[in-house]
Order: sequence, then structure tokens, then C-alpha cells
Amino acid sequence: MKISDTLTNQKKELEFSDKVRIYLCGVTVYDQSHIGHARTVIVFDTLRRFLEANGTQVELIQNFTDVDDKIINRAKEQGESASGLSTKYIQTYFEDSDRLNIRRATNYPKATEHIDDMINLIQNLVDKESAYVSKNGVYFRVSKFSKYGKLSKKKTEDLESGARIEVDESKESPLDFALWKFSDEQPNWESPWGKGRPGWHIECSAMSIKYLGKNFEIHGGGRDLIFPHHENEIAQSESFTSEQFAKIWMHAGMITINGEKMSKSVGNVKSINHVLESWGPNVVRLFCISGHYSKPIDYTEDLLKENLIRLRQIETCYYELRLAEESQETEDVSSLLEESREKFDAALNDDFNTSLGLSIFFNMIKTINSLAADEKISKKIAVQALPVLEYMLEVLGIEIQTVSDEEIESVFELINKRETLREEKQFEEADKIRDQIAGLGISLIDHKNKTLWMKKEAIKSEKQ
Repeated sequence: MKISDTLTNQKKELEFSDKVRIYLCGVTVYDQSHIGHARTVIVFDTLRRFLEANGTQVELIQNFTDVDDKIINRAKEQGESASGLSTKYIQTYFEDSDRLNIRRATNYPKATEHIDDMINLIQNLVDKESAYVSKNGVYFRVSKFSKYGKLSKKKTEDLESGARIEVDESKESPLDFALWKFSDEQPNWESPWGKGRPGWHIECSAMSIKYLGKNFEIHGGGRDLIFPHHENEIAQSESFTSEQFAKIWMHAGMITINGEKMSKSVGNVKSINHVLESWGPNVVRLFCISGHYSKPIDYTEDLLKENLIRLRQIETCYYELRLAEESQETEDVSSLLEESREKFDAALNDDFNTSLGLSIFFNMIKTINSLAADEKISKKIAVQALPVLEYMLEVLGIEIQTVSDEEIESVFELINKRETLREEKQFEEADKIRDQIAGLGISLIDHKNKTLWMKKEAIKSEKQ
């Protein structure tokens, strides 16, 4: 598998021995998570699913930033403790994540639970003179790391002259960044240099090294984290270990809203909960991987509607195969299935091209649905096709509404009753049966010589 590395701007082979280790920068828990957060997590969840579906063990670490100025300020506004606020939004995050069918990470370390690890890392940097103590805190000395800017492709001289960097006269250079901030305000912790709390960047270095080691396969996050967060992580981590930090840097593109940057000041931030309530988890997942993971995508009603149509095509295909009967007139689909699986895997193996993978997936769906419409889907075909379809659904994280054997039996009883009424030209009574079936969340698929059905995911926006 090859993945484009943000650091080198080249596709790099994902090399590993027994498992792939991934560190994914998580959310700062001071508010509800939004659709941009969802896209990043869905991209890496889909990557993990693909690797695991093909026999690769994945260790995924995703942190929570639960100490930060934003958290402290929001807690003050709402009259609660910083820990109470962060705990609330961590719970909200897990609720959103579970509804999106995100597999739980191997571990979710919190910054506040790893203060000692951060202090030890900072002390090492101070001892090496890669960091220094000032009147406001402990700062990383950027001049000691000659490769600073290698991820973001920024030159230090340009940053010094033109970057919007907070002025702090206690710093040796405006580029130097905080590892530890002195503060008497809660929450704070004791340290060798004075009471305070950690800077944002140091937590991810400390936790990734603790859980995954000095060098691991993939470090991921949104593209907005490239600078300064990930750039600073590289500087402090490689100064600490004297080794390459992550082998591959993988960044998910941003989401715009109707062509505009998502911003609280504009008032166009879409929370995960809001989007889920309107469109449901499957449409959201399809939308988030509809473009190449590294490119931005635009959140529009039209694009979401397109993905809703695609979801309905998937549901139709699944139930056509699931409820297939014996048929005399069939076609050989073995080559279609084999080619679709091979091309799907090839697309994802080549820089995780989910956009291409989805086009291959839906081409297979379209062909199967066309055969079904011509009543050329038999149980023999279904036995061949269902495992391929279910493999792709598992990788994509799409969950089709399922039914029990008892439900199948009762639905077919109602369908047969409806058919009898139609043959007897009692159309009004037949329509009542159809409404009764619809009340169960079942939609009928009328073919020329038979009626099949499917259970559709209820989508609020579809009814509006």
C-alpha cells in the first residue's frame, strides 16, 4: 500500500512488520465536534477497516486535548470546571462517533492523565538546551532544530519576518513555542520550573511516543494541523529521540460549507449531531470519503442528496441479493465480482483513493441492480455476490438495516396477501397492506413477476 506523505510530497510504501501503528490527533473538547472532525475520523476509520479486512493488525491511538485555554475560557463562561466541561464533550464525542459507526481506537489518552510524561520530555529538552526557561514558561528553542519547517515547507526567515506570531518579550525568538506555561489558575500542576500547565504541542509528542514508540508508521490529522501543531511536534519529538518521528504524515482535507470556510463567526458550523439528525450515518460516511482524503470537499445539500441516492442503491442491491430466489434465467457475474474486488482494493492501495474505490463499488451495484430489475438474480448469483458486497460495505463502514427471520416471514405473508388482493382487483385493500408494510420501515420493489422488499434507513431530510 502506498500513501502520499505530506513531509516528502511523495507516495511512500506503508512498511510494517506485525502491525500498523497510527497516531491520530483528536479533538480539543470544549464544544460539540463538527463535520470537519467527522471527516478526519471517518477517513482514518476507513483506512483502518481496509487494513484489518486484509489481515493487518492496526494499533490506533487518538488523544483528547482536555487542558487548553479554550476549555478554561469556555468553562468560565458556563460557570463550571474545566474538567467537567471536557468530560461532557468527551462523552458527546463518543456518542457521535458510535452513531457514525467508527470503530473505537485502541486507546484514547487524555492530556491531563500524562502530565508526568510531558514534564519528563520537557526536562530532557531543557537538559539538551533545545528548550529554555523564561519568566512566562518553558519554550522550545527553534534555532536548535535545523530542519524546522520541513513538514509545512516554511522557511524560518520568512516566518520571523512575516508570520502572525504572538509577541512575547520573554522568548529568545518569536518562533519559539511554549512547552510549559506558568499559571496559578486552575487547572495547573507542579513542575521543576514552576506551577502551570502544558503547551498544546507537547502532549501529542509525549502520548504518541509513550503508546507507539519513538518511530511509528502513520501520524494523522486534519490539514489545518500541519502548521504549527505537527511542525512543532516533529521539532520537539526528534530533538528528544534523535530519530525520525513518524514514517508517513497523512492529512485529511478541510470541509467548506457551500464554498465558504466553516467558521463560528460566519455561523455556518455544522455539528456532527446536526448532520446526523438530518442525513444519518451512512450518507455522512459516503459524503466524507466521496473525494480524495487529502483534498477539500464542499458540504452542500446537492452532494448530500446524491449520496442519499447512492445509499438507496446499496440497500436495493443488498436486499435483491439477500432475498434472491431460484431462477432459470441468470447471467454469470463471477468475472464482474472478481474484477470489482481487485479494482476496489487496487484503488485503496494506491494512496487510499476512496473516490475511485466508490466509483468501482457503485458500478458493481448498478450492474447487479440492473440484472435484478430484469429478474436475472438467482440464489446462485447471490451466494457469489453477497460476500463481495459485504466486504466492501465493511471496509466503507456502511451498515444496512437488517431484519430477523421472523420479520422476513411476516413481511412475505403481508406481500402475498397484497398480491392476492391485487389479483382480485381489490386495489384499495391492497394499498392498505402496502401502507401497513411501509409502517414497518419496509419499501416494496415491484418486478414484473414478483415483489421483493427492503428495509431502508430512515432519513429525516428525505421527508422534507
